[in-house]
Amino acid sequence: MALEILFILLLIICNGIFSGSEIAVVAARKVRLQQLVDKGSRPARVALRLAESPNDFLSTVQIGITLIGILSGAVGGATVAKHLKPVLDGFKALQPYSEGLSVTVVVVLITYLSLVIGELVPKRLALANPEQIACRIAPAMRALSRLSSPAVHLLGASTDALLRFLNVEVSTEPEITEEEIKALIRQGADSGVFEESEHDMVQRVLRLGDRAIRTMMTPRTDICWLDLEDSLEENLAEVRESNHSRFPVARGSLDNCIGIVRVRSLLTAHMGSEPIDLSALCQAPLHVAESTLSLNVLEEFKRTGIHIALVTDEFGGVEGLVTLNDLMEGIVGDLPALEDEDEPSFVIRQDGSWLVNGSLDVNEFDARIGTKLIGSIDQNVFHTLAGFVIHSLKRIPTASDYFDWHGYRFEVMDMDGNRVDKILVTPLGALRNG
Repeated sequence: MALEILFILLLIICNGIFSGSEIAVVAARKVRLQQLVDKGSRPARVALRLAESPNDFLSTVQIGITLIGILSGAVGGATVAKHLKPVLDGFKALQPYSEGLSVTVVVVLITYLSLVIGELVPKRLALANPEQIACRIAPAMRALSRLSSPAVHLLGASTDALLRFLNVEVSTEPEITEEEIKALIRQGADSGVFEESEHDMVQRVLRLGDRAIRTMMTPRTDICWLDLEDSLEENLAEVRESNHSRFPVARGSLDNCIGIVRVRSLLTAHMGSEPIDLSALCQAPLHVAESTLSLNVLEEFKRTGIHIALVTDEFGGVEGLVTLNDLMEGIVGDLPALEDEDEPSFVIRQDGSWLVNGSLDVNEFDARIGTKLIGSIDQNVFHTLAGFVIHSLKRIPTASDYFDWHGYRFEVMDMDGNRVDKILVTPLGALRNG
């Protein structure tokens, strides 16, 4: 009987090896395996192949687990239960039931040991360090897969045929999505692996790839530009009154832009004795469509060496202007200059409300308050918080207009002509408590 019990324990341990191997290969992170492969680890290369093409490996594991389960049950029922029956016959009260009880006791013990030793413990160990365990068992599992390849191919073909019969299609989803990456980065920041600033920067980079350039441009109404129809003194006064290093130069209208002039070039020419030809100092303008993705514009800046572009609509009219600094702010956040006296675009007040510039991008607003309050809307007609307010009110608002939206109150605090300048956003809960 001792040999039979020892044989069953050996089968259960083998079952544990198969179970742990399966979990280790499936749970192993391919990025870490690839790093080990780059360092020259041959076992890691084998483990990576198993992880990338798991069909044969998983079939082999399942064959092993199934055979072990059948064999341990057969041995337990045929031998151990037979040896246990005479022991139970020694108890008169149990004698009529000894045969059934002996089988039941053996099944319960084998099931318990199989669950603990053959399943739970190996899987927990595999999950604790999947890459290391996958590398250790991969060569043996690959050899076993080759030995059992005929049975594996038969099972694989049978499985595929049944899936086709059930009209089940293989998933075409990517192995990892952008949302999963964001969640991993968030978890890394919460656990201290990443700094909070690193998390914020990566989040902005991911958002930048989905944002059209029109959401980051300076609108046409706020562009400072030089008019060739104005006198040189008027243009120089415009330069002196602003902090910009480059200016669009146009004739009569910004739609007739002939180029971009550097303040340095203009001042150098002004200090000379020759008359200033403003058009001759201009660099050819770079035009981008308003629907162009921000990352594509960044690539265009890198390719051309021009770090300022005019944003045009489908009719060729100038809608706004974007600079390299605008794109950098989209990645690292606001970069206020020392001489910049503008008010901040987002102010957190003591009562829990937010005073926000109307020109703030809705995705940036959502990122600041930690929700998908507005960014989840199909934004075909607005991109800024001011646009959202106008879209919601369905008219040009006036100061003190407000509306409630998904638990928040949006109140117009200040108007600059027809432009929504300041908006107060307050959680409705704070209003009730107040």
